[in-house]
Amino acid sequence: ARRCVYLASITKNMFRRPVDDLAYLRRTVPLLKGAFPRECPICGYAGRFRAFGRSPRLDAQCSRCGSLERHRLLHLCCIGNGKLDDCESLLHFAPEPIIETLLRAKIKNYKTADITGRNVDLKLDIEDLDVESEAFDVVMCNHVLEHVNDGKALREMRRILKPGGVLYCMVPIVEGWSKTYENDAITDPVGRTLHFGQDDHVRFYGSDFRRRIEDAGFTIEEFTAAGDDVIRFGLLPGEKVFICRKADAAQAA
Repeated sequence: ARRCVYLASITKNMFRRPVDDLAYLRRTVPLLKGAFPRECPICGYAGRFRAFGRSPRLDAQCSRCGSLERHRLLHLCCIGNGKLDDCESLLHFAPEPIIETLLRAKIKNYKTADITGRNVDLKLDIEDLDVESEAFDVVMCNHVLEHVNDGKALREMRRILKPGGVLYCMVPIVEGWSKTYENDAITDPVGRTLHFGQDDHVRFYGSDFRRRIEDAGFTIEEFTAAGDDVIRFGLLPGEKVFICRKADAAQAA
């Protein structure tokens, strides 16, 4: 009798799982076109945002201009509020197209850079920049440092900034971790995807990311959108823009 009950339970679960999967899909698929009305501070669109990413993030991509959460946060931080209006020179690593369009129209000496040299103004290795010292007022570097030797990259970016110059950067960060997770032994794409979230990432930052910035000779401010703006503009709760100002020699020491 117990065996019969056990077999009946297994059979019931075998049929229940596909039914549950179908019910889940019926609830989820319609949300990929937009769960809630949002607003885009970049292009002014008001309506539903599309899902984006793998696994999909709901309400992530503006249906008009294609902006993602990080682009809209950066716009709120320093583009749409006039903070860069007096900037005369800016170097932008791995430029996001929508941000490039905004900045190229705003800044006279605006240059884009990438190690591949494709679709950018300058072919540059961020760890060893072929750029003269104190050449730029601002450097922008979003979701790049998790791909490279960040110590070298941060020191090089500080070198090419003018006195008082600013680095705007964003990285994937787990604030609940006190220490950045990295492992030089993990080199294959599958392992890096499992451990670091993407096949070409080499670390997941913890809250000690701030110390890495300070050790490279910067002082730090942080921009995080408030709760109402997170909902209104479809942002990731808690995502930060790190505003890193080149410290003078005494501050760096």
